[in-house]
Amino acid sequence: MFPRAISEISVGLRRREFSAEELTRSYLQVIEEQNGVLNSYLDVYQDALDQARAADKKIADGSSDSSLAGVPIAVKDNILIIGRRATAGSKILENYIASYDATVVAKLREAGAVFLGKPHLDEFALGSSPENSAFGAAKNPHDHSRVPGGSSGGSAAAVAAGMCQAALGSDTGGSIRQPASFCGVVGLKPTYGSVSRSGLIAMASSLDQIGPLARSVADARILFGAIRGKDPLDSTTVEPEIRDSRLEIRDSIRVGVPREYFGKGLDSDVENVIRVAIRKCADLGAEVKDISLPHAEYALATYYLVMPAEVSANLARFDGIRYGYSSPQAKNLLDVYEKSRAEGFGAEPKRRIMLGTYALSHGYYEAYYKKAQQVRRLIRDDFVKAFEAVDFIVGPTSPTPAFKFGEKTEDPLQMYLADIYTVAVNLAGVPAISIPAGWVDREPFDAAQGRGKRLPVGLQVIGKWFEEDALLDFAGALEKALAFQHQ
Repeated sequence: MFPRAISEISVGLRRREFSAEELTRSYLQVIEEQNGVLNSYLDVYQDALDQARAADKKIADGSSDSSLAGVPIAVKDNILIIGRRATAGSKILENYIASYDATVVAKLREAGAVFLGKPHLDEFALGSSPENSAFGAAKNPHDHSRVPGGSSGGSAAAVAAGMCQAALGSDTGGSIRQPASFCGVVGLKPTYGSVSRSGLIAMASSLDQIGPLARSVADARILFGAIRGKDPLDSTTVEPEIRDSRLEIRDSIRVGVPREYFGKGLDSDVENVIRVAIRKCADLGAEVKDISLPHAEYALATYYLVMPAEVSANLARFDGIRYGYSSPQAKNLLDVYEKSRAEGFGAEPKRRIMLGTYALSHGYYEAYYKKAQQVRRLIRDDFVKAFEAVDFIVGPTSPTPAFKFGEKTEDPLQMYLADIYTVAVNLAGVPAISIPAGWVDREPFDAAQGRGKRLPVGLQVIGKWFEEDALLDFAGALEKALAFQHQ
């Protein structure tokens, strides 16, 4: 039996209690047993054991002192790993092989991490469930009839099911935090600019951010520490100021609860779990305050104007000419463009490209895109004002627990509403983390169908810009107080 925490794994590897090869083999065994059902991985790397042996050698000769040396992780399939497929969940990139490492991957490779493979995601990370993937959908480990969330659903499911120690995801409007909530794991969306986006297949460049998914705040901290920092390949990144001292929860810590996060649409069982979690903040000695984010009601509409506009620009590069899918039915250059994109893109990318192109078009730019950017600034200003009064903001990560497959696919607006508490964080660029807060009861357990009775609920904790260390300290204290029991 191997330890579950990265820190404990690191100690065990250095004491020769077990090897990285043995550890990796155990995860590959779980993947073999579970992936046929959960469909978490698009690709599983056959050379993972070779990577592990190399890590063992570095540990043995003392050339690696990283706590991630020999630790098996998964990398969402919109993050490039040199020489590996990078599909972004789309037919249009089905056979694309990455020619370089994403910066975050290069950092983890230098640290000696073992890459197990690439988990499922919504096509080009466009969705709140992996139902939009061109290659099938990952399932929620707690109930196989329900989604694991999106777009990093495969990554969250893999962590929850013990198919990797931790994983990298990307978060544009909640794509790390919402699946973390649905699967009962920890998911961190860092401050915009804390982590390099170089080598991330872009969805919406002013919103995208890479971050960790893990079973604990401590593991998420270790993974985040390895990938954070300024990168010359990404001009939006900054060098972090890392604090030496840890935050202590005391009366001077102020926690804000936005009244706008507890209105219509919030599942009553989810609200009960979140209210209990908020009381834990007070039990820890923090001052809990009622606050307002007055423009929160406009966040979803703003996001679904800004994001599609950037999607339409970023996906314009997939034209059937330079790389990716090119239609064999094309008879001329115009056919190449039209047929390749029509056949290569799924319904959701097409929908968002059309929405974005419309919002950016002549005659509508001023009314829609420009107006949305103005409201985006107001949303950011709400956080600025709120953080003058409080140190952290807490509330639900998602208005519901994991929903069933097919429940929202016929109504895109209902699917978009799943992001109602997360998109403002991306619009403002602040960091946020989802931690498991408790369980809600749903259907009786059916072993034959793999359906569970209890579904996890995530608590979202929002912090100040570039203050991830304090955010992780506070989230870690809450995690301990909540004492969430993994199944």
